[in-house]
Amino acid sequence: MLACGMLERDRVALRKRSAVLCKEMVVDELLIQMLQADNILTESMAESILAEATSQKRSWRLLFLLPKRGPRAFSSFYSALRDTEQPHLCALLTQSPEKDGGEKVGEQIVSSALPHPTQEAVSAKRARTHESMETSLDTDSPITTPVLHTTQEFYLSHCEQSYRMRSSPRGFALVISNVSFDTCAAPDLDHRKGGEVDEEVLRKVFKELDFIVLVHRNLTAQDMRMCIEQFCRRTEHGTADSCVVCLLSHGVEGAVYGTNGELLQLDWVFEAFDNAHCPLLQNKPKMFFIQACRGDEMDCGIEQSDGPERTCSPSCEERDAGREGEGDTASRRRGELGRPRIKLPQRSDMICGFASLKGTAAMRNTKRGSWFIQEINAALRLRARDTHLADILVQVNGRIKAREGYAPGTTHHRCKEMSEFTSSLCKDLYLFPKYHQGC
Repeated sequence: MLACGMLERDRVALRKRSAVLCKEMVVDELLIQMLQADNILTESMAESILAEATSQKRSWRLLFLLPKRGPRAFSSFYSALRDTEQPHLCALLTQSPEKDGGEKVGEQIVSSALPHPTQEAVSAKRARTHESMETSLDTDSPITTPVLHTTQEFYLSHCEQSYRMRSSPRGFALVISNVSFDTCAAPDLDHRKGGEVDEEVLRKVFKELDFIVLVHRNLTAQDMRMCIEQFCRRTEHGTADSCVVCLLSHGVEGAVYGTNGELLQLDWVFEAFDNAHCPLLQNKPKMFFIQACRGDEMDCGIEQSDGPERTCSPSCEERDAGREGEGDTASRRRGELGRPRIKLPQRSDMICGFASLKGTAAMRNTKRGSWFIQEINAALRLRARDTHLADILVQVNGRIKAREGYAPGTTHHRCKEMSEFTSSLCKDLYLFPKYHQGC
């Protein structure tokens, strides 16, 4: 064995599990970046892995390189699997030797000071009695990779077609997180264990993105309304370039719960920020993130069919024939005479990410927080420097689509979730993290 190579016990563990790892491991950009950050993989190695056409080939390439990358390679690989939501593979690598008849590899690995894996198991709790309840799954702590910086070159090449994003701070971020509910007024709404992790994750990431973050916990529906109204009236919105609103609670379609069991309608929230009710934010991007169930239906997923993915029939865009030119001459005359102000639609320049689809439940980890907020956090940290927010939310959708609950022996094993977003943005929305004009 080369002095710079992997320890023999770790090399044996990888070799014994290589078939399962190649079949089940997800080797994506996040996992590779973690190994790069730990100086296990070089940039050229990372590129060669990600250039492979299939997931199995990427896995094979990574497993081929790891044994040559030094004694720290195994523990770094283990941590990367844990932090990319693959705890079942961590468990596989530390599996006891009795299960495969081999030498005592698992025992040796555990003794080498590696962290013990925590399975995504459903914590003991009373049966689901309310449509608002999220599903709790256990795993490890959130990803805290620093937000990557926008370069001056990227800013200068994209700022013209984008929303203005130069103010410091960029704006205000309001986080309302309901974790504990009144057991008398709302007996069916369980404590949202892990919700406190979400609020801290959001506080940190938006602070790094140069927002002033205001966190409010455990508010009744009426208090939520008052909090939002006060936030909308802040005069500082006039000098800021954007704002963020995050609502974390139990919920149903179109509403979220206050701690007293009463509902706050989301349509009222959006109305509070529209062009009529919040003039200081006119023509500025307003970002909303809703972590709540939109029903009680559990998405158990379906097996993917063989062959190419089915696609919908091409849609036909109906053109409003004649509407664009109709009355143009008269309009110009009125403009020349009266010079009326430009009118805005009642509601515009908003983008809203939802944790789940209409009618379905959202997934929440008791240690790491909700799936949706986890992916928002990771995507903003890694992609905000050069990716339009709508494209970031598309990437979040892809990550959520690929996730499965790991809770063997329960109804939540291999459960699924699908996030979505709506948008009335009129320009590209780049947050340009860490960039300030003149820097």
